Amino acid sequence: MRRVLILEDIAETRDWLCALVAAAFDGVEIETAGMLRQARGLLGRPYDLALIDLGLPDGSGLDFLRQMRVQSPGTICVVTTVMGDDATVVGALSAGAEGYLLKENPAEVLSRQLRQIGDGVPALSPAIARRIMEHFRYTGPSAGEEQQLTEREREVLALIGRGLRNAEVARELGIAETTVAGYIKAVYRKLGISSRAEAAWHAARLGLRPSEGA
Repeated sequence: MRRVLILEDIAETRDWLCALVAAAFDGVEIETAGMLRQARGLLGRPYDLALIDLGLPDGSGLDFLRQMRVQSPGTICVVTTVMGDDATVVGALSAGAEGYLLKENPAEVLSRQLRQIGDGVPALSPAIARRIMEHFRYTGPSAGEEQQLTEREREVLALIGRGLRNAEVARELGIAETTVAGYIKAVYRKLGISSRAEAAWHAARLGLRPSEGA
């Protein structure tokens, strides 16, 4: 990670997050915003990672997250918050969050989760990972829906589960990026999901691995 944006309104917490990011990524350039309107002024800049608080004085971090996903689709967006209820977690994932970290976790846990992003592992606090697993245990798709995935769709799911972007998947499989987007849309529809964090969970649960040469 070379450039990171931190959206956090509390100055002490913002400084703490800056220290975590600096410890996780050597030589990283960090920009910060304390308000939603300030962060919106930074939209379009080439960030590798954005840490987004949800409760802001002038609005919801989810609004910024949705805008970031549209204007900077290459930026990995991770929610950093104290709210860990199911509705908030699902809402963030549905808005496009690719990670969800609880500020209550120890600094070393959060730093480790951030470092794993580079390996394609979604940044999820342990408690959030357990909640997602529990959620899909009761509300996830049936086995029949998973069996409806074509071989190519399973290959795409395996690759995005590793954290690859659409362009990278296209290069791996030797197909057009627009074709990849179509496969991802089909996978999301069949599995009843809406984010790459959920896709990574399903890829791991299904034991999917990219085929040799992919």
